[in-house]
Amino acid sequence: MWIGALIQSWIAPWRICLAAGALALFMRKRSAVVVLAILVGASVMSFREVSLQNSSIHKMIGQTKTLTFTVATDPKKIKNGKISFIAKTEGVPVRVIAFGEELLPSAKFKARGKLMASKESRVAALFITWEKIQPTRNANWWQRKFGAIRSGLRNVSKDEPLIPGMVLGDTSLQTPEFNDAMRRSGLTHLTAVSGANFAIISSFLLWLMQFIFKRIRLRLFATSLVLIAFIGLVRPSPSVLRAAAMAAVVIFAQSHRERSDSIPSLGFAVAAVVLLDPWQSRDPGFALSVLATAGLLLIAPKLKLPKGFAEPIAATILCSPIIVALSGYLSLSSILANVLAAPLVAPITVLGFIAALVPSLAPVLIGIAKVPAGLITKIAFRAASFPVIHLKSALLIIVIGAILFFGRRYLIFILPLLILFTYLQRWPNNDWQIANCDVGQGDALVLKVSRDEAVLIDTGPEPKLIDQCLTSLSIKKISLIILTHPHADHIGGLPGAIKNRRVGKIISHALKGEVIKVGKLKLEILWPDGVEHEFAEQGAEGSAINNTSIVALITAPSYTLLATGDAEPDVQKLIHPPKVKYLKVAHHGSRYQDIEFNALANPEVAIISVGAGNKYGHPASSTVKLFKKVLRTDKDGAIAIDPITGSISSSKVGAFGLPVLWRIGG
Repeated sequence: MWIGALIQSWIAPWRICLAAGALALFMRKRSAVVVLAILVGASVMSFREVSLQNSSIHKMIGQTKTLTFTVATDPKKIKNGKISFIAKTEGVPVRVIAFGEELLPSAKFKARGKLMASKESRVAALFITWEKIQPTRNANWWQRKFGAIRSGLRNVSKDEPLIPGMVLGDTSLQTPEFNDAMRRSGLTHLTAVSGANFAIISSFLLWLMQFIFKRIRLRLFATSLVLIAFIGLVRPSPSVLRAAAMAAVVIFAQSHRERSDSIPSLGFAVAAVVLLDPWQSRDPGFALSVLATAGLLLIAPKLKLPKGFAEPIAATILCSPIIVALSGYLSLSSILANVLAAPLVAPITVLGFIAALVPSLAPVLIGIAKVPAGLITKIAFRAASFPVIHLKSALLIIVIGAILFFGRRYLIFILPLLILFTYLQRWPNNDWQIANCDVGQGDALVLKVSRDEAVLIDTGPEPKLIDQCLTSLSIKKISLIILTHPHADHIGGLPGAIKNRRVGKIISHALKGEVIKVGKLKLEILWPDGVEHEFAEQGAEGSAINNTSIVALITAPSYTLLATGDAEPDVQKLIHPPKVKYLKVAHHGSRYQDIEFNALANPEVAIISVGAGNKYGHPASSTVKLFKKVLRTDKDGAIAIDPITGSISSSKVGAFGLPVLWRIGG
C-alpha cells in the first residue's frame, strides 16, 4: 500500500491499474494480495489529489479573495515577521502566509489575499495576505489549555531547546546550527516527538497504572485515554500520528513477545497511516520511522548486547540506506552518538511529560532534565565535527547488490577494501591550505587561516553549494570575505557562506595598493586602480562589470596565489604580476585572456572554477593550453591543495585516477 501511494507520484494511475491487473492474472494468491495493496495505495493517493485539484479553492488560483479560515496547524515564524501554517476554508486545506501573532488550531479568522499555485501536494493552494490576522473566533477551550501548557514548558526550557521538542514536538526554540549538528550526528530523530517518546510515555503510564488498576485491560484503557489526550497536546500532525502508530506497534510487540505478531502489526500500522494520510508515503521521516521500528523488532533481539546498545544500533543499521540516499553521506559517529544518547532520552521524556502536566513542579523537573538534554546537545555537536563518508547512490547500489549476491561470508574481504579506498579518496586532504569549491559555473576560493578559520574569495551562485563545501572543510569562522564583483555567479551564495558561521569583514570594493593581513596571509590588491577606463566589450559576457573585479595577490609562508575574479584582457595588460605558485584563472577560463599576463604569472598549477556543460563553452581549449598543469572543477570537482607536499585531493577523482563513489569529508 505504501509502495502504491509512493509510485503514484511518478506513474500515471491508469498504468498502475493495468500493471496490477496483469500481474494479478499470472501470480499466486499471496502475490495477488500484494498487488492489490499496491493498487489500493495508488488509488487512495490519486483520489486525494484529484479531490484537491477539483476543489472550488483550487479553481480560484490566481484570484484575490476574502475567505474565512479555520487554523489547522501551529503557525511557524518565517522571515520578515511572517508566519506560515495550514488552515481550512470550505473544508479544503490551504497553506497560509501572513502577518500575525501566534494562533492556535481551531481558531477562525477572515482575511483578503491572493490564491496561488502551491508546490505542496497536501494543500489545494497557497494563500498570501498582507494583512495582520486577527481571529474572529478564539480556539476551543481544550486547544487554549493545550496552548498554555506548551507555552509554559517552552518558557521554562528556554535555554535547552531539545526538551520542548522531544516532549511536546515544539521546535520553535531550535536554531539552524542546532538542527544541523543533530542531523550530521544522526540524532535528528530526537529533535521532535518520535515513536520512541510515545513508547517511553506509554511504558511509564502502564507502570503507573498498576498502582491504580489491578486488571490489565483497565490499565491499557486508561493509558490509551491519556495517550489520546497527549496526541492533542503535542498536536495531531502527520509526524505525531506516525510516531503514535509506531509506538503502538512496539508496545504491542513487547506485550506479546512474539515476532510473528509484531511484524503484521507493523504492516497494519503502515497501511493505516497511508490510508489516513497518503502523503506520508513521500515523507522521508515516515520511511525512517518505519525502518527504525522494524530494526527494533527484527534486529535488536538478535544482537547479543544490552538493550540500551542493541536498539540504537539496530535502528541505525536499517535507517542508514535512507539517510545516505537523502544526504549523500553517512556519519561515522552516528551509531556511537545514538548509543550514548539512548539512555538519556527516557529521563528527559518522563520528566518533561510530568512537568507539562504539573506546572508547579516544572522548574524543578526541567532543571533536572536539562542535565541529560545538555549532554545530548554536547554529544551532537561533538559527533557533528567528526568526518563523514560521502557516497554516491551508485556505491550504495553496488554494495547492497554485492552483499545480496555474494552473501555475508564475503564481507570479511569487502570491508577492508572499502576502508582502504575510503582513506585514499578522502576530501579534503589533512593539511590543505587552498581549496576551490565546486559551485558549478561560479567562483569560490577558500584560503585556510587556522584549523576552522579561512578567507573566502567569492561565494559561487548557490547558497547550498558553498555551505556544503565550507562544512566539508570544517570552516566555522570566515575572517574575510572578498566579493570580487557584483555578478550572481560570484556573490549569489553569500547567505550560505555566512550561515551558522562567525564572519569578520565583507569587502566588495578595494583599490590597488591596499594590503590586508589575516593571520599569516597577506593579501595585496592589484586591481582596480581607481581610474576610469574605456575598455572594449568582449562578447556579451558583461565586460564592464567583469573589469571591476578585485584582483589580489595572496602571499602565505608556503605559497603565492593570484586570484583574478573575471578580469578580462584589457585589465590583465595593466597588471604586471609576479611569478606565483598558483593562479586562479580569470573568468572561468574563457577565451578572453592576455597571454603575457599569464606568462608573467607562470603558475605551477592553474585552477579553473567552471561548471560542467555550461552554455559559454568555458574553459576554452586555447586557455587551457597556456598552463603546464590545470585543475578544473567541472572534471575534478572540489579541489584541496597542500602547498608544502604538493598533494592535491579532488572530490571527483580519487585513488589511481578512479572516479570517486564515496569519500570521507568534514
